[in-house]
Amino acid sequence: MSLDKIVWAVAAIAAIVFAFISGFEWGGLILALLGLASGFFIKGEHRRAVILAAIFLIAGGAGALGAIPAAGEYLTAIFTNYGAVLSAASLMVIVMATAERLVPGMPSGE
Repeated sequence: MSLDKIVWAVAAIAAIVFAFISGFEWGGLILALLGLASGFFIKGEHRRAVILAAIFLIAGGAGALGAIPAAGEYLTAIFTNYGAVLSAASLMVIVMATAERLVPGMPSGE
């Protein structure tokens, strides 16, 4: 398993775990750092998909399963946390794309 897949797996697991742990004040920071690390590995055509997924989850898509009895609140929390990871990953993608355009000789993410 490659490093990028490990980072993404840890980020997804953290999003799930923090959905069940309330009041952990470092959860947001951990999700943001994992998202930034995950975003570093995103290349080419996957960049647009990550940005769109982050927008969808933050705009309310995370709450779409909230009406499911017993599990809805947990699914909403999981996808809200994963939306935070994708948002941080999107920020890293934007920074990297900007740097690729501005820094001469920097390889593009394609």
